[in-house]
Amino acid sequence: MATFDDLLEEAGNFGRCQKRIFALLCLLSIPYSGVYVGTVFQSFTPDHWCRDSAVVERRQACSWSLALSRRLTVPVVNVSGVLQQSSCEQYDVDWNTTTLSCDTQELNLSEVPLTACKDGWEYQYEGRKSFATEFNLVCSDGWFVDMYQSTLNLGFLGSSFAFGFFADRFGRKISFLVSNILNAISGIALAVAPNYISILVLRCIFGFGVKGGWMSSYVLLTEIVGVEYRQTVGILYQMFFSVGVLILPLLAYFITDWRWLQFVITAPFIFFLSYYWFIPESPRWLISQNKSAKALEITEAMAKENKRKLKNSGTLTDEEGGSSSASLLDLFRTPNMRKHTFILMFNWFTSAVVYQGLIMRVGITGGNIYVDFVIAGLVEFPAAFLILLTIERIGRRIPFASANIVAGVSCLITAFIPDSMFWFKTVLACIGRLGITMTFEMVVFVNTELYPTYVRNLGVSVCSTLCDIGGMVAPFLLYRLAAIWLELPLIVFGVVALVAGGLVLLLPETRGVPLPETIDDIEFPDRKTEDVVENHQLKTLLKSDLTNKETTTV
Repeated sequence: MATFDDLLEEAGNFGRCQKRIFALLCLLSIPYSGVYVGTVFQSFTPDHWCRDSAVVERRQACSWSLALSRRLTVPVVNVSGVLQQSSCEQYDVDWNTTTLSCDTQELNLSEVPLTACKDGWEYQYEGRKSFATEFNLVCSDGWFVDMYQSTLNLGFLGSSFAFGFFADRFGRKISFLVSNILNAISGIALAVAPNYISILVLRCIFGFGVKGGWMSSYVLLTEIVGVEYRQTVGILYQMFFSVGVLILPLLAYFITDWRWLQFVITAPFIFFLSYYWFIPESPRWLISQNKSAKALEITEAMAKENKRKLKNSGTLTDEEGGSSSASLLDLFRTPNMRKHTFILMFNWFTSAVVYQGLIMRVGITGGNIYVDFVIAGLVEFPAAFLILLTIERIGRRIPFASANIVAGVSCLITAFIPDSMFWFKTVLACIGRLGITMTFEMVVFVNTELYPTYVRNLGVSVCSTLCDIGGMVAPFLLYRLAAIWLELPLIVFGVVALVAGGLVLLLPETRGVPLPETIDDIEFPDRKTEDVVENHQLKTLLKSDLTNKETTTV
């Protein structure tokens, strides 16, 4: 009986059919970036100060500019060692009892006590309308902005479990369809939500659907290509996320209202509903569900599109059938499995915290948010090529650890560079972004190579949940620590990345090593290597004997 890999070899490991599906599914990664990092523009918090109706009337009557009005009436406070106009406090004074007039150039209010804002805020809008300004989510309510990204990652976390089960139970194709229906409905509802609580609930549902669709399509894509193409296809699929990162600031520049931007981010998911008629179900999944006839039918259609013909068309078998039942305890029961699990979980967490933190930091540094976002996005592209260039020449461990360490060192140095050295600071921050992007893309396939077959999916699912937890923590780390000192988050990111890089060095090298099949292969890797060497030597001897016999016959 033939396995699916046998038939795929005949149908074409990466033929025209797979390339068509690959191109279609890569489009999914583009709007996913808008969902994941769109908060930089949707939650943009411009410079703001306390509103005072008496000051507003006086400004209009005297035709003052905003700058002059602020200089005269907004108190100056010490923020992280820098004197600047307060965003959250105002003078506790009745302006009608002061000497403030249209001719006033200076006003001494040093003895006047301060109080929290009583009449809302005024904003230096800079052309953007975000939900932070719409709902006045600043000062003591600023943590609600953090919740916008955290609830998205909460949806991701739930989706990791729910859609993982759903895709294994009902198939990759139907999971993809359901996720896009959910995305279209929740995304549009989010764009018209009347209050912030409903926004957070819908944002969580939106994240739930988006992560499910991304997971289903990623798994489907890797299941229909040959083994030798899986890593390349997986890395390039993630690279299209970076394409979306470059498109996002262009959209945000022209679409300045966060609600319309949300609608534009959602619109592609309506288009993706049509994929149901253009993308087949995974033959591997069908075989695992004892639907070999349907799997064979799809494989024959793939072969036909690839202009190939199947020679074997008998019964298909599940090459991974009969494996042991996976248990969560298997990830922690033995020493090496336990070590791998903890290190990988920490690296998933680090990747999410540092990557999201560096992206969201673009919105609070005070530069041109659009230009800074594009520059930081451009450095993500070399990441995929550096990975493809090094993993088969150098291995996995050294590039993986180096990427973490480079990201950590860059963050630490950037934190202590003065703002006057702007371009040097920008270059170092971009190097850090490059390093953490490499880490994020590498942790996915390194994770799969460090677990035996029967527990591999469970291991990836459990470890990757730390990515979603890291995403929930990242906005609070960034915004709350930045309120103390703007560069403090960079120090935290740097230390975490350095620790992650050091831990990676404790992992074994997996280049050229067959995927482990049992826990014994993990606990006694030398035995596995010896078996591989012996098998290679045996194949060489058999091939040599066969060649000698053919020569003698001639």
